[in-house]
Amino acid sequence: MPERKKVLLRLDPAVHDAVARWAGDELRSTNAQIEFLLRRALSQAGRLPRDTGGMPRRGRPPKESPGSEEGDRTGTLDE
Repeated sequence: MPERKKVLLRLDPAVHDAVARWAGDELRSTNAQIEFLLRRALSQAGRLPRDTGGMPRRGRPPKESPGSEEGDRTGTLDE
């Protein structure tokens, strides 16, 4: 994944608080919520570049499925 751009963004405190509350309701960081909203606005306006990657996955990695190599341990400690 290419390096992410860093941007200084000045917001009205009331707007920031509203975005932060919305982000909390959707279990996102404020930064991730702002990126989500910008991507959605660009997409709706037909301006989202085709080569744009998906939203980065954050947080805890998904659990392994029971049939995967990690979860397929049949040995016991007594062996």
